[in-house]
Amino acid sequence: MGNDYKHTMNLPKTDFSMKANLPENEPKRLKKWSEQDIYHKVLEKNKDGEPFILHDGPPYANGPIHIGHAFNKILKDFVVKSHAQRGYFTPYIPGWDCHGQPIEHEVEKKLGTEKMNQLPQATIRRLCREWAEKFVDVQRDGFMRLGVNADWFNPYLTFMPTFESANVEVFKKLYLDGAVYRGRKPIHWCSHCHTALAEAEIEYGDEVSPAIFVTFELTTVPEGLEGWEGKVDVAIWTTTPWTLPADDAVILHPDAEYVAVERNGRAVIFARALAEKCCAKFGWDFVLVNGDNGELWARTGTQLAYNRYKQPIFGDQGEEGLFIYADYVTLDDGTGIVHSAPGHGVDDYKAGMKFDVPVIMPVDDNGCFYVGDTIGFGGPFSGMEVNEANPKIIEWLDERGMLILHEDINHSYPHCWRCHRPVIFRATNQWFVSMDETGLREKALDQIYNHVDFYPEWGVNRIGAMVTDRPDWCISRQRSWGVPIPVFKCGDCGETIADEATFDAVIDLFNNEGADAWFTKEPVEYLPETTCCPKCGSRNIQPEKDILDVWWESGVSHVGVLQHRAEADHLRWPADMYLEGSDQHRGWFQSSLLLGTGAFGQSPYKSVVCCGFTVDENGEKMSKSKGNGIDPKQVADAYGADVLRLWVASTDYSVDVSIGDTILKRTSDAYRRFRNSFRFLLGNLSDFDDMRDAVALEDMKPIDVWAMLRLAEVLAEVERGYDEYRFHQVFRVLYDYVITDLSAIYMDVAKDRLYSEAPGSLARRSAQTVLMNILEVLVRVMSPILSFTCDEVWEHYPEAARNREGRPISVQLAGWPTVDDFVPAIPQGEEAEAFMARFNTLLEVRDVVTKALEDARNAGELNKSQEAVLTITAPADVIDVLNSFSSADLEEFFIVSDVIVIVPEDEEVTAAVGKSSKEKCPRCWNHRKLGGNPNHPDVCARCGDVLDELGE
Repeated sequence: MGNDYKHTMNLPKTDFSMKANLPENEPKRLKKWSEQDIYHKVLEKNKDGEPFILHDGPPYANGPIHIGHAFNKILKDFVVKSHAQRGYFTPYIPGWDCHGQPIEHEVEKKLGTEKMNQLPQATIRRLCREWAEKFVDVQRDGFMRLGVNADWFNPYLTFMPTFESANVEVFKKLYLDGAVYRGRKPIHWCSHCHTALAEAEIEYGDEVSPAIFVTFELTTVPEGLEGWEGKVDVAIWTTTPWTLPADDAVILHPDAEYVAVERNGRAVIFARALAEKCCAKFGWDFVLVNGDNGELWARTGTQLAYNRYKQPIFGDQGEEGLFIYADYVTLDDGTGIVHSAPGHGVDDYKAGMKFDVPVIMPVDDNGCFYVGDTIGFGGPFSGMEVNEANPKIIEWLDERGMLILHEDINHSYPHCWRCHRPVIFRATNQWFVSMDETGLREKALDQIYNHVDFYPEWGVNRIGAMVTDRPDWCISRQRSWGVPIPVFKCGDCGETIADEATFDAVIDLFNNEGADAWFTKEPVEYLPETTCCPKCGSRNIQPEKDILDVWWESGVSHVGVLQHRAEADHLRWPADMYLEGSDQHRGWFQSSLLLGTGAFGQSPYKSVVCCGFTVDENGEKMSKSKGNGIDPKQVADAYGADVLRLWVASTDYSVDVSIGDTILKRTSDAYRRFRNSFRFLLGNLSDFDDMRDAVALEDMKPIDVWAMLRLAEVLAEVERGYDEYRFHQVFRVLYDYVITDLSAIYMDVAKDRLYSEAPGSLARRSAQTVLMNILEVLVRVMSPILSFTCDEVWEHYPEAARNREGRPISVQLAGWPTVDDFVPAIPQGEEAEAFMARFNTLLEVRDVVTKALEDARNAGELNKSQEAVLTITAPADVIDVLNSFSSADLEEFFIVSDVIVIVPEDEEVTAAVGKSSKEKCPRCWNHRKLGGNPNHPDVCARCGDVLDELGE
């Protein structure tokens, strides 16, 4: 462009910077939002709208936020802001899980175990509270830096008195209904953390374990083997030799057939399906034993039940085990006969209960055998830690000729979720929620399958399978920092003391003084005077020492928050949505479901959105040991929080998502495309007043009408993505629109009009009308994702719009765009479909033209498309479409000098490219006939007329 004409062009003007400087500018915008109190202003604006309550799952207050936290909170912000933008009333109360073993463990590490054990419980609880409060503040700052809107300084914390009392309210309902009971059964036990663990607190990892094949000597004679009396053994297989001191049964499959193999003059019983395989493994001759009738001896598991054998460790003392059967025994491996220690396994426990097999527990809280010589103690292994005892037990069996084979295997084994050490199954007295006594399992499954929406849909089957298979929920923990189990026991006879009056007294106590009072006050100080033991009448009342599982605590958040704070914070029960990671199908989603259904008969949420985990660029799980974790603060400081938010939007959150420098750089490039598009829109609207300058539809060029209709399609696609919580589809629709429809087509075509036409011309105002509509849609629909940038765009609107009276101070208060808001109104229904079908044909021709022009440029036949002459051949129906547009419209659309349309004989669209003989206009750079305006012979007629209008 010659410098002589540059000053006559409508070049873009805007203060909206090309360089975002997000790390520097975002904190300033956060300060501004805080001063404006934007969170409450949004609520005030939508106070009459339909409520939408996303109930926040509480992160654990035990360290700075990591990228998984950021991913989760940003997703929630998308949900809340997209609803708020559409007029929903969206109070969002953030929360933190502040109780439990991890915090207590950190305090113990800081103090040292010895000093910790010397402190009174009240002091330990105070130190734990201080630790949690510290990291609530740290995490709050981290979440706020991400641009997440919430009532940040009015959160819920699980150690708040009214939240603690919610635990008692729910416990009361379930206990009085008969769903909570105290029992002795095997549970996951962490010997390092000294506490019971629920299934949700278990993670699985590979462990190498000793697998052994062992023979037990029978003390009874199975029917048909009377001739082998005193010479019959049963072969078992186990991967936990340390459980043999607690053995008191072997389990067979009821319908499987069992045979005996002759070995050294003895008959050894195996499952028939595995006998030959086992003999080959052991190096034994495969010789089956005949019964007393001379035929092959075989019996089913049911027929062998109630036979007895010498207990493997204490058999010389006369201790015996029992043959029983259960359907879960498989014939895939081992011998088809399972050693059973009901105190060390849930399945063994259940099977043993059906046959009145006693529960033996020789292992203490530290995972060591009790010292003693009889059954129920460690015997030869007294005082040993169970894993330490494994090789000793194997050696002991071998010395006595009972060991057939020892081999090490690698298998998946349960570990503690906090210390990450292997756990054991150990029968102890604990408190449980029964899944079946009051029909809780059945009711919960009904809620899952019939009353809750899951995103993605497969979530229903995941949580459904877990609820179907889960055992009774162990809710008691042996720690200091948490909400106590709100029952009492008689100090004289041990009877449980719990009724409506005692529960109500504890609820009042917690509401007024918090759960700490349980550990500092005597029951007589707050229980009704009439409280006594229902069995013996004693008034020697002792409070329960165990605390509630933290999953129970977070599981009652729907009561502690949605019910207790309903009036003050405008909440309602049940919540419209819970949104957390996929691990919460067995965690918070499930504990909330069970407690809501158990206490109130229905789920506390109407829908569940489940997200995957964050992994590094290689797909590996992030961990401190690998050093591959990503700090969201560092990302915000390097790229800006909006880039992090855009990354979240670009991912399919329903699966594990990768993040790293390469991905963030790619996301940063995408961010620049959006930002540059906003800058183009703002720059070309600087002199536009939509109230004064908007052009009527009938005065628009066809491509402007297309752009308006295409914008309506994009808006509908974006709304669908938000409605279905498919934020990656929202991103993809918007990104493709900006890259293709906007940048590659409309902006490219409209630039000539925007830059070269007279400022107030109909042609330029028509394009500006389109750009204003595009800006109004993009800034509002992208605000939930690019919150910082869209607010910045809002501040740089055209002056006329920016200074208009009553304009919202933030785009977050601007509301959602609708097609009815478009100015001018656009065609809809069949009329719109017909126009778009016609224009889509034109776009298909453009694809052919674009390739032809590119080929011509590559061949050196022309430099710019503006100097090209196009000769288009096409089928008759396509020619009809092309001829429905004027030559000027086609030249503008294809950005060429001339377009010639010919009806061909074949059925293909082709484009031939020639070079125009017309000169290049030095003002607009189009190849047109110059001198059409006598006042300006050096430029094209259009530019001459513009120069006249400008007084040049």
